[in-house]
Amino acid sequence: MSAIVSTALAGAVIGAAVGGWINDRFGRKRSIMIADTLFFIGSAIMAAATSPAILIVGRVFVGLGVGMASMASPLYISEASPAKVRGALVSLNSFLITGGQFLSYLINLAFTKAPGTWRWMLGVAALPAILQLLLMFWLPESPRWLFRKGREEEGKAILRKIYPAEEVDAEIQALQESVAMELKEAESSEKISMITLLKTTSVRRGLYAGMGLQIFQQFVGINTVMYFSPTIVQLAGFASNQTAMLLSLITAGLNAFGSLISIYFIDKTGRKKLALISLFGVVLSLVLLTVTFRQTETHSPMISEIETYRFNNTCPAFTPSRGGWDCTTCLKASPKCGFCASDSNKLLPGACLISNDMTKNQCQKGHRSWYTQGCPSKLGWLALIGLALYILFFSPGMGTVPWVINSEIYPLRYRGVCGGMASTSVWISNLIVSQSFLSLTQAIGVAWTFMLFGIVAVIAIFFVLVFVPETKGVPIEEVEKMLEQRTLQFKFWNKRIASQKG
Repeated sequence: MSAIVSTALAGAVIGAAVGGWINDRFGRKRSIMIADTLFFIGSAIMAAATSPAILIVGRVFVGLGVGMASMASPLYISEASPAKVRGALVSLNSFLITGGQFLSYLINLAFTKAPGTWRWMLGVAALPAILQLLLMFWLPESPRWLFRKGREEEGKAILRKIYPAEEVDAEIQALQESVAMELKEAESSEKISMITLLKTTSVRRGLYAGMGLQIFQQFVGINTVMYFSPTIVQLAGFASNQTAMLLSLITAGLNAFGSLISIYFIDKTGRKKLALISLFGVVLSLVLLTVTFRQTETHSPMISEIETYRFNNTCPAFTPSRGGWDCTTCLKASPKCGFCASDSNKLLPGACLISNDMTKNQCQKGHRSWYTQGCPSKLGWLALIGLALYILFFSPGMGTVPWVINSEIYPLRYRGVCGGMASTSVWISNLIVSQSFLSLTQAIGVAWTFMLFGIVAVIAIFFVLVFVPETKGVPIEEVEKMLEQRTLQFKFWNKRIASQKG
């Protein structure tokens, strides 16, 4: 199962890595269409899979499409949007993604009783891919990419549709100057290399901010919450799978709601302030989760020898002679151990048993609750509040700001390559965090795992203060000048560009 999950993330890493080159070579529009095609092929393969190997192949195709689209879509939206609503439109893209995640939960619930359930769940994803592919034929190419390729008249026609009449001439002139400067620079360099990127001050500082934001976005733990929310709910002491799925649905809904909030605030509050507010809230939420889970781990129900030996399938790892066994000790002793709560009160001493379907059924027949991920706790509701606050703080800021910043911070000539590098970093970070989360919880416990995420979030606050620019309302062509003038200091960026242009 872990191989099937991780192959999609590995495919996304590759898709994001090659997506930068494809964006610059073939354009933003074609890149999105290629991503749609890959996603459609992958969904069709998964729905028709006859073996795990074929299912993995489908997941790779889907991952390639997701990785490519993750950087192409925000880039296309940013380059085809007026500066005053650019952030809101890129945030709208994030909202549609999180809204789609919420919708996928509903679709999965709808198909739970259908014949061939998993095939329908995987195959239905091909429909939005083919729909977007068809609709892209009627959408224009990015005007900035057209200018870069010498197709100025096409680009001007699109800009005249996007900008008000009194603003379009200034935008065209700024874009012409930007492209002329980059073409002149290109004549002295045959190809874009890593050395060239790092030698260019504006690009280097842009990569610090863009890649750093994407990495911190993942390492504060968001996708552990999204991927493993049913598990976390059980770790909070809720044994029912149905309850866990329902609460996970609520988590996905809160994520979508937070993205909706971002659409309103990102062009009013600004990218940097929104990211900082978001991170402060994430830190507070993770402190609450750490304290709650630590309390749960240290005050879990004891193991009763009488209750345990009442069943004929005691967990082999259970050694009553050691004394002091509680539910947490039982579950950590072996993955094959489970906890059967007392029939009168789940917080009273229960049984440490072998974890399998037969034992689970035997336990639940006695009106008991069966736990394999977490232990019963009277503070479980507090953990759910912590998770809800985490999502509500994360989603409007760190959920959208990294994508907005990366869509507008790089010079035109390097935008595809740098966007691809940033997207690659987010998917590599995603893969690392998601694959290590359950191992971390086993090794150091859920509480200390959330504490680690909290420490990373604190570091991220200082990173945003020092490295991330405020690009609210700044024309894309002016961002490069702002980056070149930037020196590291603990304050917001000053808008001094206008006074220095003359």
